[in-house]
Amino acid sequence: MRMSVLALVGLTAGMLAPPNPAFAEDQLTVTGGGGSFQKVLRKVVFDPFSRASGIKVNEAEYDYGLAKIRAMVETKTVSWDVVYATESGVRQLCAEGTIETLDWKKLGLDPDKFEDANYTECGVPAGGAATIVIYDRDKLSNGPKTIADFFDLKKFPGKRGLYKSPPVEWALIADGVPIKDVYKVLRTPEGVDRAFSKLDTIKKDIIWWTAGAQAPQLLADGQVVMTDSWTTRVYDANKNSGKHFDIMWDAAVLTGNAWVIPKGSSRLDAAYKFLAFAGRPQPQADVANNTASGTGNRDAIALVDPTMLPNLPNAPQHMDRVVLSDSSFWSERGDELRQRFTAWLAK
Repeated sequence: MRMSVLALVGLTAGMLAPPNPAFAEDQLTVTGGGGSFQKVLRKVVFDPFSRASGIKVNEAEYDYGLAKIRAMVETKTVSWDVVYATESGVRQLCAEGTIETLDWKKLGLDPDKFEDANYTECGVPAGGAATIVIYDRDKLSNGPKTIADFFDLKKFPGKRGLYKSPPVEWALIADGVPIKDVYKVLRTPEGVDRAFSKLDTIKKDIIWWTAGAQAPQLLADGQVVMTDSWTTRVYDANKNSGKHFDIMWDAAVLTGNAWVIPKGSSRLDAAYKFLAFAGRPQPQADVANNTASGTGNRDAIALVDPTMLPNLPNAPQHMDRVVLSDSSFWSERGDELRQRFTAWLAK
């Protein structure tokens, strides 16, 4: 029997159409910190995920603060389906029940492949960055070697840049506290006093910054002789702006990040698919290769370009001298320390 032209056209169209057109029309909103890092995420995570799944990724940006996530969940107006959050933020939101507790069987990922089993209850670790000291080798050929040098105004005269948050770990290490004992000491009133006393020694020579782009700019403009910054920002400045910034790795403060799902997302299945994709070794290695961000999945390190490894904060050669940020400490004592820091700044 001959098939009508309309039937033939319909059959052909069906053969060419995506297998699940309803699924292909799905979408979700993924929220990150913006800037050059989010551009890389778009290139190596968002777009490849969309091509593989048929799920469109709409992007949003935030400042890593938790207030908006809490407000969305409390008012049942959740418009962010997936959020790139800091480790300390994940722990706080998880304890509050503000983000989903993950079903790792549904994700199809092995939580033991990631950096911290406790941390993975509500988030898929996406990697990490480190707060490090940087200097411009074109202006300072023999730069700092230890965190104590950052506090040594005689050896390295000039202004220092610091993120406007209490850098108490560095203050104690510069004052002689071993890295392994830093948080033990900080849990005592005497330890906190000791940290702020050390900060007093450089207070008049600090230029405080609040946005990630400011630190490299302060250094490039010669306003500071050295500054703290984030590893991803330094890599971007050197690669894309032709800077010659060197990293001083001693006492680098390593912090994690993870993909989380706010409680109440209306696209839970799509969010799970995104987390499953973003947690795989290859996308994480691709992010590392383009940003010098650390990796969350341990299997990703083997896929990182060997020439990039020295730039990664969790590369084996750096791990013996980094400070693993204690997010539990900051969850418990952070507000108290920030209040004291604000009062200290005002003196």
